Amino acid sequence: MKPKYFNTAPKLEKAILVAVERIGGSSWKIEDKAEELRGLAASSGVEIKGEVMCRMKTLTSTFLVGKGKVDEIAGLAAEFEADVVIFSDDLSPSQQKNIEEAIETKIIDRTQLILDIFARRAKSDEGKMQVELAQLVYLLPRLSRMWMHLSRQYGGVGTRGPGEQQLEIDRRRVRERIGRLKKAIREKTDQRRRRREGREKFSILTIALVGYTNSGKSTLFNALTGSDVIAKNQLFSTLDPTVRKLTLPNNQTVLLSDTVGFLHDLPHHLIESFKATLEEVVEADMLFHIIDVSDHRMEELSDSVFEVLKELKVEDKPIMTVLNKMDKVSGKHELALLAGFFDRPVIMSALKKTGFDELMERIDECIQNGMEDIELTVPHRSHSVIGIIREKGVLEKLEYTEKGAYVKARVPPGIKNMILKKLKKRDPITPTRCNEG
Repeated sequence: MKPKYFNTAPKLEKAILVAVERIGGSSWKIEDKAEELRGLAASSGVEIKGEVMCRMKTLTSTFLVGKGKVDEIAGLAAEFEADVVIFSDDLSPSQQKNIEEAIETKIIDRTQLILDIFARRAKSDEGKMQVELAQLVYLLPRLSRMWMHLSRQYGGVGTRGPGEQQLEIDRRRVRERIGRLKKAIREKTDQRRRRREGREKFSILTIALVGYTNSGKSTLFNALTGSDVIAKNQLFSTLDPTVRKLTLPNNQTVLLSDTVGFLHDLPHHLIESFKATLEEVVEADMLFHIIDVSDHRMEELSDSVFEVLKELKVEDKPIMTVLNKMDKVSGKHELALLAGFFDRPVIMSALKKTGFDELMERIDECIQNGMEDIELTVPHRSHSVIGIIREKGVLEKLEYTEKGAYVKARVPPGIKNMILKKLKKRDPITPTRCNEG
């Protein structure tokens, strides 16, 4: 008798997607919003059974969309026996409650969908804490909706007190948990700051890869550093930041960090919750803006990235544009036209490993531009300083005298400050002259 095998894989939820556009209210076309929602839904692991497009002159406070569209969505959900209806826009607690009552199906909005994907992707303790914090901040104003079953079950006089008391208890517990999570994340942030301070002496430059989700950041990161960060053709395949050393052809070392992908109209509270993850962007010396040159929404996605950079107050950092996935563009003429939208972009393919030589040259150019002049006499007993200069900078002149070694060089600002502190601490001799670059 043949053994029976059972499929123990979890059953995929069947979903109806609802893309909403307020006419004249957004630069994004409804087709683009629908495409992004489709990608997010696929990343969350649901089975898409149907889609509804809603173009509205004015969004309603009751259902967000019109009553006729709600009926259409309800009919589609009933036809496919959908488990969930996903909206492309954020819903207020009352809108979510009203739609759920009208359709009698679970309703989630864009923020909930993003948080669900984040929860799947988070691997580190800190990443999990940040996801939980964002989920609780989102949940807090919606707790009253979750307690509606009390009034439906009992109702009337004599039942208001216990329900309200329980609701307040839940709110207090959620606020307390939010406070504990914020404290734990601050502690993790302090630990990372100390690690960052300790590693400054090993690197002349820190570079953060930024870009729209699924633009190829992790593929480029792996190709440059030989790492094995997860790189999939899906949104938010990377959530936790990763930092690795990158050795350039001239044997100089930089630190490269891979960060979470950005998204159009990313909710402010999500940016606040994930600021610890985005710290690598804030602290980096320069940014590589990775753009999928094969995406027809290239300009809009680029603008969305800069909106997040403005939110983080880092838009004034040195930013180098990297046009990735050139292997997916049909011809050189089209590629040249696309490149014309940006200032001195590097055109490459991280997957095919083409264009790397130009990228390395531009990194070296950025390093040289960021260096500062230093001119000083190094005491003989502090000869190790010369080794640091040789390794981390460019030694232009070295002469040995009775007082020590006269050095003229160009070094990164961090290395320069470290050398001056080292000499001031160990020796009473001060630099001969130090140009500020």
